[in-house]
Amino acid sequence: MPGLATIETRLTGTVAVTGLQPLAAGTYPCPMDDTRIAGRELVAAVLAGRPGAFERLVREYQGLCWHIIVRLVRNPEDARELCQDTFLRVHRCLHQYRHESTLKSWIGRVAYSIALRHLERKRIPITASEDDDGYAAMENIGSDFDLEAACAGEETVRHLHEAIETLPPLQRMLLTLYHLEELPIPEIAGITGLASGTIKSHLFRSRLRLRNALEAGKGVAV
Repeated sequence: MPGLATIETRLTGTVAVTGLQPLAAGTYPCPMDDTRIAGRELVAAVLAGRPGAFERLVREYQGLCWHIIVRLVRNPEDARELCQDTFLRVHRCLHQYRHESTLKSWIGRVAYSIALRHLERKRIPITASEDDDGYAAMENIGSDFDLEAACAGEETVRHLHEAIETLPPLQRMLLTLYHLEELPIPEIAGITGLASGTIKSHLFRSRLRLRNALEAGKGVAV
């Protein structure tokens, strides 16, 4: 495996993302079985110290880690540092990965844990107070608000990004994983450790907030 100094240099270049941009469709195109096979091969290559293997891992999963971390911590400089911490942790602990989940879920969980600890140190809550009001038992997203359809138009996109920034950190991140990364709820549950019903509840409330914000910004019902 490459030395830590090499990895830090590599990460400085690869995780220098300046903003949140939707990933191109098909970034993670493989069916689950193929994804697991590809993950096993990549892990084996990294652990065997094959040239370029770890750099490939960083390139493949840096977008996911960035989306998780920047949506939780918001500050781009902190997010870059935490992304580097994530891949340094992956480098040190990859031999402990047991393939019980996809490699993407495992790396996402590392990124999520590091971002959570950062927020805890800064005493920043990840949910709003009203998120603890008993709605966690809600099992269905159940909203007729079509987020993708509502995003048509440049001005609407601007309003949408402004509205997303007003959401609590956890809802910002879950919305990004669900709509931008297009991860299924079970995989989001694997990354966050949250129950599927809790994730659906957060998505439901965040969509309602975005709908209200967009309606207020446009002056018409969405």
